[in-house]
Amino acid sequence: MSNPAILRHSEDSMPAIAEAGSVRAVTPPATPPSFGTLALRWYRLNQSRLRATAIGLISLLAFLLVWHLLTTYRVVFFVRFTNVPSPLAVYASFTKAMHDPKFLMHILLSCRRIFIGFSLAAIIGVPLGLIMGRFKLVHEVIFPVAEVLRPIPAIAWVPMAIMLWPTNEQSIVFITFLGSFFPILVNTLHGMSLVDPVLVRAAQCLGARERSIFREVYFPASLPHIFTGLTVGMGVAWVSLIAAEMISGQYGIGYFTWEAYSLVQYADIALGMIAIGVLGLGSSLLIRGAGQLVMPWRST
Repeated sequence: MSNPAILRHSEDSMPAIAEAGSVRAVTPPATPPSFGTLALRWYRLNQSRLRATAIGLISLLAFLLVWHLLTTYRVVFFVRFTNVPSPLAVYASFTKAMHDPKFLMHILLSCRRIFIGFSLAAIIGVPLGLIMGRFKLVHEVIFPVAEVLRPIPAIAWVPMAIMLWPTNEQSIVFITFLGSFFPILVNTLHGMSLVDPVLVRAAQCLGARERSIFREVYFPASLPHIFTGLTVGMGVAWVSLIAAEMISGQYGIGYFTWEAYSLVQYADIALGMIAIGVLGLGSSLLIRGAGQLVMPWRST
């Protein structure tokens, strides 16, 4: 007479034996997508960005065409284009300047001054704005002084900067620092004022200390406004730098532009202006790229 337990064990083991003895069908590897498929997928993902780039290029070409027509026919309609250089003349001046080491030195010195002045403004302005936004007493002490100094234009600071600092280089960096400092400070303060107090109270209820609240709540919530201030401050820094270089500088892209005006070299004037615009645009793009790296949740 057979044992029921032995029969049950043999019945349970039969599917495993049959599976072990059977030959499994091997699925063929998936073929990689073709180049056309990958290109179409990339185009769909970047369609809006490509559209914006195309519109920007078209607008730049239209601007150059209008500039060329106005200078070629020397149009006079409220604004005189009789002495304005054409785009071809500016391009010829650009090709000549690229082989001149003095022009490259002007650009490098201006970039160095921007880097030093803007870095100092960011290192001082961001922490000071965070502290002023968090502590009311510090805000009451510093904010009135900042509001009195903030409307003073950079050109008005040039004589005072010359008296304060022993060299022209230091005075130019100081004016660049002032130009970028106040936008950074004000935008950081604005970001601190918009922090949701519910988040602060929630962190306090969870036992977070002041340092942790500062690091985990206030600073991340203020980051978008901080980078807005950095972007605006970079633009004002270039404006301040050019004004200082035109008045008291001996080198720099601002001095190059003013020297071209003194020597009646109209193409070099336009070249200096375009160089200032391109350098300012590149600086702003670097800050926006850094903002996307620091704040990936805001990337589109």
